[in-house]
Amino acid sequence: MAVLLGTKDGAAFLAEQLESLLAQSHPHIDLWVSDDGSTDGTTDLIRAWQARWHKGRLTLMEGPRRGFAANFRSMIVDPRIDADCYAFCDQDDVWEPDRLESALRWIETLDAATPLLFCSRTATISETGTAEGHSPLFGQPPSFRNALVQSIAGGNTMMINRTARDLLAKASARTEFVSHDWWAYLIVTAAGGIVRYDPRPLVRYRQHAANLVGANVSWRARLSRLARLSRGEFAGWTDTNLGGLAVNRDILTKDAAACLGLFIRARKGNVVRRLRLLRRSGVYRQTLLGTLGLYLAFLWRRI
Repeated sequence: MAVLLGTKDGAAFLAEQLESLLAQSHPHIDLWVSDDGSTDGTTDLIRAWQARWHKGRLTLMEGPRRGFAANFRSMIVDPRIDADCYAFCDQDDVWEPDRLESALRWIETLDAATPLLFCSRTATISETGTAEGHSPLFGQPPSFRNALVQSIAGGNTMMINRTARDLLAKASARTEFVSHDWWAYLIVTAAGGIVRYDPRPLVRYRQHAANLVGANVSWRARLSRLARLSRGEFAGWTDTNLGGLAVNRDILTKDAAACLGLFIRARKGNVVRRLRLLRRSGVYRQTLLGTLGLYLAFLWRRI
């Protein structure tokens, strides 16, 4: 089991996250930490933890210093990180003790040759650790048609098997991406893999005062997303995702490729054409209001 932890000036909360990793019911964890240029003592804290880490190896690496997405990408493509399963980890959360074991139990019931991705709901906590709520409980099935327009879960809840990681490493070596969680969801479903969304909150996701998007639980978060939509940021993210899929067409199933083609065509032309092709593509968000917002975004050319 390999846990991939990205850090950047996270000393204030990192020890609590590491304690929760050490308390995992799964007995063996190789922890790989890519630090992206911390100046607050984060790396000193990690080095001190190397002597305490008794579940496996704790390896500290230097990140590319180009943001969180590039930092996780550097670990995804790193051939030195070899394991049967891989879990992504943020620096300021708290994991429930069975977070890894729950994912592994599901993965072990399925064919190892199939790309597999486990993710879950989160519980949200304040900077001081006070419980605040939960991320949305999604009920629609995970799929490529959903992944094209929505990231279903945070990377801090994700675990992938070796087959999915090899696939993700191949795709990530060819292109950069918006975020590792959305990219993993896209690539695994595009290749015909299986995604499990667990309704149980297995991670306590820390919310910071400056983080308005967060786990999508507050009206501030919703208003922030509307503002991003109106500024066209989602369209830019979609452009990046579509560009990444374009250079990875060889991994797409026939069905995913057909859906992708319709979706790309739906972003062009007059209103009637856009809405007709969008409907034919079958893409959807996890809630009725979300899907309605998707259609409005297409009308406004904001996605």
